[in-house]
Amino acid sequence: MTHDPTHDRVFGQVPDGRDVRLLTIGADPGPVVEVLTLGATVHRLVVTCGDGERRNVVLGHPDAEERLTSGDYIGGTIGRYANRIAGGHFTLDGRDVEVRTHDRGNSLHGGPEGFDVRLWDVASHDADELVLSLVSPDGDQGFPGTVSARVRYRVEKDTVRVTMEATTDAPTVVNLTNHAYFDLDGEGAGTIDGHELLVEADELTPVDATGIPLGGHVPVDGTPFDFRSPKPIGSALRTEHPQVVEARGIDHNYVVRGTGLRRAAKLASPRTRTTVELWSDQPGLQVYTGNFLDGTRRSTSGGRYRQGDGVALEPQLFPDSPNRPEWPSATLRPGETYAAHLEWRFGTTA
Repeated sequence: MTHDPTHDRVFGQVPDGRDVRLLTIGADPGPVVEVLTLGATVHRLVVTCGDGERRNVVLGHPDAEERLTSGDYIGGTIGRYANRIAGGHFTLDGRDVEVRTHDRGNSLHGGPEGFDVRLWDVASHDADELVLSLVSPDGDQGFPGTVSARVRYRVEKDTVRVTMEATTDAPTVVNLTNHAYFDLDGEGAGTIDGHELLVEADELTPVDATGIPLGGHVPVDGTPFDFRSPKPIGSALRTEHPQVVEARGIDHNYVVRGTGLRRAAKLASPRTRTTVELWSDQPGLQVYTGNFLDGTRRSTSGGRYRQGDGVALEPQLFPDSPNRPEWPSATLRPGETYAAHLEWRFGTTA
């Protein structure tokens, strides 16, 4: 394990005095990723843009305190259960399970003290790869079973690969994702309205006023949610569609076509001529346009984040899957290994 101070430094402390470390992988001219042990968080991600400039293309917080108190999950590894569980209730093997709630009566992203605000251990770290680990005890946020989680970040050429794994000693539910917000114009450059988005999905999951699926999937055809061909994100956000109005933008699960590792989405900035393709092996993709960024949280560049300052593309199982037996199962049992893979493949436009 390297202790090169240029690639491993103290970022701050958590309230009990333990250090938060900032670990760097990658090298110019390829992606350089800064990861915090707090939340296994992608803090900065610097790439060479299509106009030749090096830019940080993800949102982040300036210090550990801001990261702990922010409710926006910026850059964090999300667990035990990404997205929402209705009412914080589900049944597992005939047993009623109640987990902590904090989002309009629902459990969101693992509860009020999810994986994104935990201090992860460093399992290994070299120039191009970082592995972080976390043990979540039985009963953590109400979830059964002791879960051991690992996240691997690896840089290869113009790609950042993220692998998330988990095992358990008792039946439980697991759904992990990364919550990076992208702005390919550069962090702090303002709204992503002009970014062009493509999503490889013909259907999405409509939700109620609290973000819980109404049941089933609906076609995107003829709706502002149709990104089967690239179009500016802003064109969808300022429509009268009730799902857009209720969510204050897009905060919806798309049903990604196909199975296995495949392209789920592509984001492009005409301004910097920069692209990122999201590849994933998960059935769903939550697209979130930063609807609740309200200017209260500080940015890495010294500003404040406001609505639409970044877009999160979160590959995952469908929301509320523990209560939807007809959807891909989130159940993890002893002897099994949960695994989810995503890739950010950076490129440029002509």
